[in-house]
Amino acid sequence: MIDWGAEDYHPVVYLPDNYTILDLSKGVWKNPTTMFSIGKYDEYRPGLYNSEIFKGIRNVHVGIDIGGPVGTPCMAFMDGEISHFGYNPQPGDYGNVVITKHKIGNQYFWALYGHLDSNSIKNKTIGQKISTGEIIGHFGDENENGGWEPHLHFQLSIIEPQTHDLPGVVSLEDRDKALTYYPDPRLILGEIY
Repeated sequence: MIDWGAEDYHPVVYLPDNYTILDLSKGVWKNPTTMFSIGKYDEYRPGLYNSEIFKGIRNVHVGIDIGGPVGTPCMAFMDGEISHFGYNPQPGDYGNVVITKHKIGNQYFWALYGHLDSNSIKNKTIGQKISTGEIIGHFGDENENGGWEPHLHFQLSIIEPQTHDLPGVVSLEDRDKALTYYPDPRLILGEIY
């Protein structure tokens, strides 16, 4: 069991004091009235995931979305290393993604940074050391981030990924198991909503 409270974490994205908490359960990503926004963990989002990769049944979100301007930097919340990186090209997928590996006590875990710009995966190597506060990547635009509003999908995993991909959205049938494998990112991000 990971003792998430054993560490102090650097912000993954610098958020202003004022941001919008999105309600994506209506199946629409509306433009918020603030520059930054948050999409919730374990939110049922019917109608939002319409591309083929979701098969019409994957609609429970197992990460946190942080919306903001294209180019917003995303940072390492603690020391670690690059585990995987690459480009997921299908419509609705992550686009450019970086997965980092970390350790608390004797327990390893992984963090996925999805919907990044193409420069975020350049000059990366598997096993490359990263330092707390180091920029991992930047928010990509819809032409390179899977077709989404500019945002970061941030997700934790206690199971080792095999590629530069993790299911960020699961079916209701798989929800309970997925929430065990992919813990609430607020363990790292803090109580942002």
